[in-house]
Amino acid sequence: MEQRVAEPVESPIAAPPSAARSNAATILFVIMVAGLVVAPFVTYPLFLMQVMCFALFACAFNLLIGYVGLLSFGHALYFGWGSYLSAYAAKAWGLTPELAILAGTATAALLGLLAGSLAIRRQGIYFAMITLALAQMMFFFALQAKFTGGEDGIQAVPRGHLFGLIDLKNEMAMYVVVLVIFLAGFLSIYRIVHSPFGEVLKAIRENEQRAISLGYKTDRYKLVAFVLSATLAGAAGATKAIVLQLASLTDVNWPMSGEVVLMTLVGGLGTIFGPIVGSFVILVMQYKLAALGEWVLVIQGVIFVACVLLFRRGVIGELAHKLRIRL
Repeated sequence: MEQRVAEPVESPIAAPPSAARSNAATILFVIMVAGLVVAPFVTYPLFLMQVMCFALFACAFNLLIGYVGLLSFGHALYFGWGSYLSAYAAKAWGLTPELAILAGTATAALLGLLAGSLAIRRQGIYFAMITLALAQMMFFFALQAKFTGGEDGIQAVPRGHLFGLIDLKNEMAMYVVVLVIFLAGFLSIYRIVHSPFGEVLKAIRENEQRAISLGYKTDRYKLVAFVLSATLAGAAGATKAIVLQLASLTDVNWPMSGEVVLMTLVGGLGTIFGPIVGSFVILVMQYKLAALGEWVLVIQGVIFVACVLLFRRGVIGELAHKLRIRL
């Protein structure tokens, strides 16, 4: 008798094909870009620029924790010092805004290389504590250094003329520049995550020992990811300094590191769009509840606890889970 082999039945809960994931990401990206193009005609451009700066910061942080599994408690180090050097380069050295932002970004990259070389030697809570210690050390340096302005910070930073031609005092011109920087950073992260390099990072996150057994030098991959994350965080800080015309101790202090953790977790850890949503939620909340003073921190804490209990994957993470897609 002829035996027939049963054909495998595709599970209805199986992971969707990569094409479906790509289409979902493309649709969301188009919606995001369209919203950002229309938004300055509806609300304050300055607020939107601030949101984009912090969204890029959160995306950079998410690259490290969401795709490598490394929790940094000191990412304000790169955001803050990128802000300081950008502001100082524009005000004291008279550099054009694009060169000032590049100076801040390069500074963050160098600090990321130095800090990462030390931090990746440890794992887990030890890694987190090393990053926090290094960040606090640089915070006290910023407090004492003369060129940072101490508690006053660097104020009245000139926006200047982009490439010596475009006056960035014009809000819409400044908005377009920030939008381009944000989208460039976001697409860079998207490309990193969906490249062979990104797949190795995910493998390290899931099982580092197995990745080592396959011949990957995981410390090198972690260091590169750390430097990339620090560089993009520095770009966000450098851009913010030009936008708000201010670099202060708030940018480099430890609460800023905690805030970016909150943004990432609220939006969705390990999702490409989650940190953007989380940044928007947190900044809108701060803006709307500013009249309550220090109670804003209490309300943020309550919302954070609620998200952990009710939306354990974050806003975008839960949405992706319900729709069975990856975002």
